Amino acid sequence: MPTLRRAPAWQRRSGPTRHPAQVIATGFGAAVAVGTALLSLPASTQSGQRAPLIDALFTATSAVCVTGLVTVDTGSYWSGLGQAVILLLIQAGGLGIMTVATLFTVLLSRRLGLRARFLAQAETRSLDLTDVWGVVRRIVLFSLAAEAVVAVSLALRFHTAYDEPLGAAAYDGVFHAISAFNNAGFSTNADSLVGYVTDPWISLTVAAAVILGGLGFPVVFELARCWRRPALWSVMTRITVTLTAALLVLGTLVLTLAEFTNPKTLGSLSGPEKFLAGFFASTMTRTAGFNSLDIAGMRPESLLASDALMFIGGGSAGTAGGIKVTTFGLLAFVLWSEMRGETHVNVGHRRIPPSNQRQALAVALLGIGAVVTATFVLVSITSYGLEQILFEVISAFATVGLSTGITGSLPPQADLLLIVLMFAGRIGPLTLASALALRDRTRRFELPEERTIVG
Repeated sequence: MPTLRRAPAWQRRSGPTRHPAQVIATGFGAAVAVGTALLSLPASTQSGQRAPLIDALFTATSAVCVTGLVTVDTGSYWSGLGQAVILLLIQAGGLGIMTVATLFTVLLSRRLGLRARFLAQAETRSLDLTDVWGVVRRIVLFSLAAEAVVAVSLALRFHTAYDEPLGAAAYDGVFHAISAFNNAGFSTNADSLVGYVTDPWISLTVAAAVILGGLGFPVVFELARCWRRPALWSVMTRITVTLTAALLVLGTLVLTLAEFTNPKTLGSLSGPEKFLAGFFASTMTRTAGFNSLDIAGMRPESLLASDALMFIGGGSAGTAGGIKVTTFGLLAFVLWSEMRGETHVNVGHRRIPPSNQRQALAVALLGIGAVVTATFVLVSITSYGLEQILFEVISAFATVGLSTGITGSLPPQADLLLIVLMFAGRIGPLTLASALALRDRTRRFELPEERTIVG
């Protein structure tokens, strides 16, 4: 007689948080609320006056969602306390609220229940439910170690090459290291990293941190185990590494060539410096948000290319946003298989299940729908052109943080819409949709099949 498997506890419980996706969304929402309250304190601003609620909410959401869009300058508006709050929110958002919660649960109780394991699995995208604690521990240790290395490298450069006092250099190094690894894009400089556009030490260190954090933790861990044996790589690692490298190279070439003679961006730089700046710009579109060039001075073709790169984003289960390169890669393989008339979608020597294909399609279509809808609304309620609005919307949804400079001058209702986009983009369109669903519904019968004309 077949054994009936009992449904997990989260499926049997009633209430608004029975689905892990709902708990994750609630966790991020709680972090935004706490961050907003802390940034609303008079001590969080340089002036000692209470920040407007919309600015505190926008900044807290941008930090938790590791986006980097700001309505006020981070370095001059927020005090040391305010900047510390922003850093903590970035760290919490990068690691994932459920990952942090799981870590503290293990430290306090020395054991992890099934419900906590399932929630952590949903946040970290762990494929093995029995090893969630190991995954969480590796994520935290790897993140802190990477941030420490980047912080030391940046601090030394700030101190030795730019004559910053040791304390200030160390602070800037730590701030930019955490912001870079978590793909947040927050900077204490009013012009982000424009002042270091020709400095390969700063540019390449920040770019390396962004790439490493944006690959996704499962991919990084797998590469650490078997980077010399690509034949053993999983489908996820193959797609992520291949597309990340291809998009970085393609983005560098497109942005460099498009801006090569533009006096507002690359025109005054030497040949090697142009390619360094082009590579940095291409890397930042992978959801980092730093800029070493004036985004507002870019040509339309560069902005369009940046739109596409931002929308694709980085790797899954990492600090990057966008629809993810795995989603884009799977859809590309679906298209290729359909063009060849194949009945199955194969990647290497593996067949992709239909459920994965539907997930990729759902994420892409939800993302497109969110971007189009938000762009339509913002064009209707602001005086800015489609080019600037589309760039701002994709940057918010893909949690990138790049801007043509219009964020601070948008009306409050536009800021609220960007807040919703950042929140939805961080927890994922598919996760958000499942969080809003009351329960998983299984159809207990099959309807007759009927084909329809497509195209």
